[in-house]
Amino acid sequence: MSLEEKYPLLARIDSPADLRRLAVDQLGPVTRELREFLIQTVSQMGGHFAAGLGTVELTVALHYVFDTPHDRLVWDVGHQAYPHKVLTGRRDRLRTIKLKDGLAPFPHRGESEYDTFGVGHSSTSISAALGMALASGQAGHDRRVVAVIGDGAMSAGQAFEAMNHAGPLKPDMLVVLNDNKMSISENVGALSLYFARVLSGRTYTALREGSKKILRRMPAMWELAKRSEEHMKGMVLPGTLFEEFGFNYHGPIDGHDVDALVDHLARLRDLKGLQLLHVVTQKGHGYAPAEADPIKWHGPGPFDPTSGTIFKEKSTSPSYTQVFGQWLCDIAERDPRIVGITPAMREGSGLVEFSRKFPGRYHDVAIAEQHAVTLAAGMACEGARPVVAIYSTFLQRAYDQLIHDVALQDLPVTFAVDRGGLVGGDGATHQGAFDLSYLRCIPNMVVMAPADENECRQMLYTAVTLDHPAAVRYPRGQGPGVPILQEMTALPVGRAEVRREGKSGLLLLAFGTMVPPCVPLAERLDATLVNMRFVKPLDEETVLRLAASHACLVTIEENAVAGGAGSAVGECLAAHGLERELHHIGIPDRFIEHGSRADCLAMAGLDPEGLDRQVARIWQAPRAALAVAGARHLAG
Repeated sequence: MSLEEKYPLLARIDSPADLRRLAVDQLGPVTRELREFLIQTVSQMGGHFAAGLGTVELTVALHYVFDTPHDRLVWDVGHQAYPHKVLTGRRDRLRTIKLKDGLAPFPHRGESEYDTFGVGHSSTSISAALGMALASGQAGHDRRVVAVIGDGAMSAGQAFEAMNHAGPLKPDMLVVLNDNKMSISENVGALSLYFARVLSGRTYTALREGSKKILRRMPAMWELAKRSEEHMKGMVLPGTLFEEFGFNYHGPIDGHDVDALVDHLARLRDLKGLQLLHVVTQKGHGYAPAEADPIKWHGPGPFDPTSGTIFKEKSTSPSYTQVFGQWLCDIAERDPRIVGITPAMREGSGLVEFSRKFPGRYHDVAIAEQHAVTLAAGMACEGARPVVAIYSTFLQRAYDQLIHDVALQDLPVTFAVDRGGLVGGDGATHQGAFDLSYLRCIPNMVVMAPADENECRQMLYTAVTLDHPAAVRYPRGQGPGVPILQEMTALPVGRAEVRREGKSGLLLLAFGTMVPPCVPLAERLDATLVNMRFVKPLDEETVLRLAASHACLVTIEENAVAGGAGSAVGECLAAHGLERELHHIGIPDRFIEHGSRADCLAMAGLDPEGLDRQVARIWQAPRAALAVAGARHLAG
């Protein structure tokens, strides 16, 4: 069946301008076709799913009412944006999303003029929209600016910082709060509980709207009711909260009623000043399995749309995340001081089992990375041993707290840094390319990078035995399949492991994930291979001893070359006045876009073929020089 036969309205929409040519009564059928298109398409290749299903009606209404791209539409947390991509000329490429050279996983300014601001991390929409509104006003442009914030993004401090700034300025701007009670995991925190308690809103809204229909027929009572409603809002609704920030609050309204959304948005479009529309939606709406378990269906792989069966790849070894989750439960059984902290990533960081076994020692702080780190610091001050489970790119958002609140005070906080290195489909916003660089320059930090699953477990144990802040940085996905010892043994801090002694004069200093692919390379080139283990403190003794007996040194890491682990080796040699040919292999000085993890490694030259190619090119010159020197020696 052709696209036109299966989706007769959606097939005609190649841009929002096409959507705006439709009659209002055609929007309901458009949303049904769009939702079915998303289900069928994402089922083939996987991707962010439940959040997009929840924003179908909202996306249609926004593009119908506003003159995009002239009017600016800024999405928060790009999980919501698949329907937006479909309506903005990328319908036929949706099946390529997250693939190499395919659509970006999130809004991306280089991909479409409708993607007015690139996103990936949460809670940036209000700040960006405010900047656009202020700049547009200064330039005299007649333009509407809309920020769509949801999927838990309102739990992060930056959203409130932006509202606090916007209040006194009162630019013409609309914030749409997509209240679906979810981020990736369930929303947590006082604000979320307040919303859930008094706003899920449908009962209140039905009562309010029904009463208005009756009271409008009685003018005196209508005026009294309007005044009473303002008092009621002050007592129970978050309108008071937002209005204190200077926003005119509207809602809550049903986010799956496209006609009501169009009506409200059309009225708000022409209002001056700061407006906030509160929209209540359901994550996974319209697909029963996703409605029942929106966490499971946040970002599934390929699935059978009829049965709801998600096709999972069989793995022969646990992922590093699973290794961490099991270790945390094991160490918590032994040490009552252990506390687990995550900024809204319970499932992704492997904390589900820990949260069930130790609910009193588990803290999900919502999307608040800065708070997570300082919370851990406060706990460490009182004798706890907090473990912060956090993605590499999310730890970037708490860098000041890492330095000022933890490292400066030399507090024993352990950072389980997940998704270190190249993560694949989520692309540049989620690649953990910089953590070794930004961690190793901080005083008092111990920084470890495991070469395999067992080493990861032992390094995590090592970290919690220290009286200093420590980070264990591990990648997404499975390891090489090394058996995991249940016994936990602390590693000697700052000691590397010589995996192979070679005779060629080539020394490979590999960090973390780059150790396994270097094993066959070292065998073939008869090179010495060292599993460096510690980025900080560096094993200077081993580096200096081996450097003295090798002609060429190559550092290899899955991190930015600039300021990375290899730079530490260079600094060590320079500090001791030892001159050797030294080369660094790592992530080049550019952002690596999306694709599979294997694709991303290849783009960075860190796949086995890329490593072979780079090392061969480096080693040819020293080897030739050695041959010449040897010939001269024999001739003499």
